[in-house]
Amino acid sequence: KQWYQRRVRGRMLQLILLAALLGASLSIEMTFTLQEHEVQCFHEVIPKDKKISLEYQVVSGGHFDVDCNMMSPNSKTLYKESRKQYDTFHHKTLEAGEYTFCFSNEFSTFAHKTVYFDLDLGDESTDIGLDEDGGAHATALTQLESSAYAIHESLRLVVDYQNHHRLKERIGREIAEYLCERVQNWSIGQTVLIVIVAFGQVFMLRKLFDKPAARGGGGKVGI
Repeated sequence: KQWYQRRVRGRMLQLILLAALLGASLSIEMTFTLQEHEVQCFHEVIPKDKKISLEYQVVSGGHFDVDCNMMSPNSKTLYKESRKQYDTFHHKTLEAGEYTFCFSNEFSTFAHKTVYFDLDLGDESTDIGLDEDGGAHATALTQLESSAYAIHESLRLVVDYQNHHRLKERIGREIAEYLCERVQNWSIGQTVLIVIVAFGQVFMLRKLFDKPAARGGGGKVGI
């Protein structure tokens, strides 16, 4: 009997963990390329009283800046920033519908950007109530669900940290490659200049030490 109870509790814990991981929140991540003079918009249908969090960051390109704005279903501007490298916007929806957020690179004439964003749709409520009887079974179930939710939040935090470290690593690599290219081009230019100066100096020295050729005919003088 005890073995059966432990098996049932283990099964319930697995189901609760699965439900917490699948239904607690929804996160949408994407990395895309934004060409010069281009605007890209994304749309998401969000229910009412939902906590949303929009985080974006320019990974590479130009001065690492981009314009961003977010609008509600009735075309009301909820968020608008210009030439930001990274930012985070938190909001609780007051109405259900299709929310739109756009990224713009219209101010750039020749530099394209690589942009990363993460749209996090938090859960509506984390409160877990008791059943009709309100007995010990409901209390134990509530504790299990609370533990499962805490584990889910910790795992989500770990994933966010991993994404941030990946972004920092990618930005650092882009900067390092850009600096490496600049240093390489500068070194090639300096090398070419040194070779030109060396040949010029050799030519000038030879010209200084060469005897001028005799002008006119040089016949023998008779006695």
